[in-house]
Amino acid sequence: MSTLEFNQLLLVNSDFLNPFAINLTRDKESAKDLVQETLYKAIANREKYINGTNIKAWLYTIMRNIFINDYRKKSKQHVIFDTTPNDFLLDFNQSAISNLAESKLRLKEIQTAVYHLPSIFKEPFLLYFDGYKYHEIAGILSEPLGTIKSRIHFARKLLKKQISRF
Repeated sequence: MSTLEFNQLLLVNSDFLNPFAINLTRDKESAKDLVQETLYKAIANREKYINGTNIKAWLYTIMRNIFINDYRKKSKQHVIFDTTPNDFLLDFNQSAISNLAESKLRLKEIQTAVYHLPSIFKEPFLLYFDGYKYHEIAGILSEPLGTIKSRIHFARKLLKKQISRF
């Protein structure tokens, strides 16, 4: 199919896109943009259209995918409205600056709490914290698997009580 034939096929079948776009966006201006974007993508991907297939279904699919992708992008953006009379959009991509001194103090407190655990709980907990699996810890300490699991559980419980403000 030549480019001219494809463009004529698009023009003939583009009128049915408007109601579908309005149904998706619920806004006439957004619907016009969506139709324009759909036709642009259809022309840009003309070689992917198989001659003789349902062009309306192909265009519907393109439009639906564009709408879904735009919706996902917008849902991930943090945009707030400024309440000044001009109603400017402000991009809210600010991040909090962490206080390294505070986090180091917390880490030191956690390490102290782990150090003060009874050795029966501390050994399996530290091995688990280092990345060993339960069955590996059981082999290293020559203890049953259930015992290792319960000791790690009780170590977590004790740490949670000692460090309650986190």
